[in-house]
Amino acid sequence: MTRKKVEIGALGIKNELQNFKIQSAIAEFIWNGFDAGASVVKIEYQYNEIGYISELKIIDNGSGISLDKLDEKFQPYRYSNKVIDPDATHEGPSAIHGKNGVGRLTFFKFADIAEWDTIYKNTENKYKRFTVLVDESTLDTYTPHDEVCSDGPTQTIVKFSYISEKLSHYNFKNIEDYLATEFAWFLELGSPFPRHIKINGKILGYTYLIGENKTKDFKINDLTFKMKYIRWNESLRREYSRYYFIDSNRLERGKKTTTFNNKGDNFYHSLYIESDYFDNLEDLYSSSDSDLQEESEIIQTSLSFSSIDSDEILLSLIENLEKYLKQKRSPFIRKRANQLVEESVADGSYPDFGNELWEQHKKRELTQIVTRLYEADPKIFNGLKKTQKKTMFGLFALIMSSSEREDLLLIIEKIVSLNSKERTDLAKILEVSNLSNIINTIKLIEDRYKTIENFKKLVFNPLFDSNERDHLQTFIEHNFWLFGEQYHLVAKAEDDFEKALKNHIYLLHGENNTVSIDHPDKNREMDVFAVRRLPATKEINNIVIELKHPTDVILGKKELEQVKDYMSVILDQPMFNGSNMTWEFYLAGKEYNEYIKGELENSNIHGEKHLVFKRPSINYKIYVLTWSEIIVNFEIRHDFLLKALKVERDKLSEGGESADEILIQSHKNTAIIRPVNKIQKLNKRQAS
Repeated sequence: MTRKKVEIGALGIKNELQNFKIQSAIAEFIWNGFDAGASVVKIEYQYNEIGYISELKIIDNGSGISLDKLDEKFQPYRYSNKVIDPDATHEGPSAIHGKNGVGRLTFFKFADIAEWDTIYKNTENKYKRFTVLVDESTLDTYTPHDEVCSDGPTQTIVKFSYISEKLSHYNFKNIEDYLATEFAWFLELGSPFPRHIKINGKILGYTYLIGENKTKDFKINDLTFKMKYIRWNESLRREYSRYYFIDSNRLERGKKTTTFNNKGDNFYHSLYIESDYFDNLEDLYSSSDSDLQEESEIIQTSLSFSSIDSDEILLSLIENLEKYLKQKRSPFIRKRANQLVEESVADGSYPDFGNELWEQHKKRELTQIVTRLYEADPKIFNGLKKTQKKTMFGLFALIMSSSEREDLLLIIEKIVSLNSKERTDLAKILEVSNLSNIINTIKLIEDRYKTIENFKKLVFNPLFDSNERDHLQTFIEHNFWLFGEQYHLVAKAEDDFEKALKNHIYLLHGENNTVSIDHPDKNREMDVFAVRRLPATKEINNIVIELKHPTDVILGKKELEQVKDYMSVILDQPMFNGSNMTWEFYLAGKEYNEYIKGELENSNIHGEKHLVFKRPSINYKIYVLTWSEIIVNFEIRHDFLLKALKVERDKLSEGGESADEILIQSHKNTAIIRPVNKIQKLNKRQAS
């Protein structure tokens, strides 16, 4: 028995192998077995009475280790003082994977001693057996024992002693999951015979990693190529998505990376192509693989690269395979893009769109852009923090809402390289949007203008004989977008403060609580009370609107004090005054007197139009507007759209011939804001 020393010291070996973990170290021994041509590699372990792993063996039925080549197996082929990456992707033939000796020394991660008991067949076709012992403290020294004759068959048993507590405390299920992602593609390859990994007698399963499994035959010049396609639910450890070329003897003759690697889309896949066409071709290991990772010196000097990149049949086959992959990838990516939008809405990074038709049209349009952009290059969305996603989506939404939407295509092309078809598709969306969205948006704009024209009749035309409660209040209840988008009605004229508070709690929190308000003005009735929640900032905005008919009242101190009374009731209710709540009160009528003018002038210092009162410490504001100002504000916001769409404005003035008829027609108008379903249900329960 002669002790032999490897070329590098124990510390140098450990330095090279420092990135290996328990799982990756065990995987190395399994690869060693498959490198030796094994069809089955077994992991056998036992626990002792106190729950620690007392024995661990890895057994393979491969060709064993030849004594003549022992130095090659335990001496690293090179020593560069570089740390070996256990996650490095393997290039070249799939059945040659080991680290040429270094990988066998990774056992120090989980045991103190490793002993190899191997049987091989020598050049005289006789079975020989010997053992090799390596101690963790002296990794640079290995001890082979003299060989003896054996009856065979070939195999290698590696027995590990003095198992680390780390492995004992490790959940072996985690190791199984690791091995499944490491070996699934290789076990599925099965070239030239089925291969298995067994853990304590049970075959390692990996079907849970398979998202899709399809077979298809391709015909190229009367040649048949049988293809098996697998989409993996998780990334393959140390292996790219590839084509594997298998001959009629089930031997792997080559492999080539697909064009869908490193896309950041989680579209992991393997395609196994079998045909007798590969029988007489030289090895098909494409040089294009070196673009993904630099290949080792051994692989570079031992393989030919000519056929796969020059053979016309193969080029045609790969073209067809690429088309097939595109067909498989498209619905997968579309689903992933929809998930991105849903997750972004949930975490508050997506722009906040209201429930109104107009807002939903904008949301659908933005989602189309995000989806197409994700399909073109998912990587631009990977690893983004919430703030970054919010900025990106917000920028897209802003440009989409402007007249400069064609600039968005230029911005996108600065981020991602688009092919001609992707650019054309995006350009079409940016140019005309979705046709149904355009039609619906035009209809919504038209209906809002019709609403304004009818509103003018109610407040300015005495012939319509409209009154405050039956007509003006009802009209505003259905169209309070005039005061702000995205609000939901909480209470209307006949609702007192207790009912308003109950609805408010139910709308925001889904809680149907009994509430009681102790205030002398608790039975006062607000004309309109609405609320909106902003998911991005978790802010809750409330508006209270007090309406005065233009023929009855000129707005003055009395009317303003009435609004302040409402504010006083709300101020006294803790549940109305969360730290994230804001309150805006609107007093609206035909005109106002000198008292209101003075209040407006006094509030000029705050820089807000129509503001007469502000309490910054509690986010309370009161605004006074005339009906004319409300109408002018709307027209300023919408007139450019009307002109751009070239809608005939005269036709929009056609409407009801009486106040009651206007209200009936307004219910058929797309501009109307319908009550939130759960508030309707709550009110029905309260009424019953």
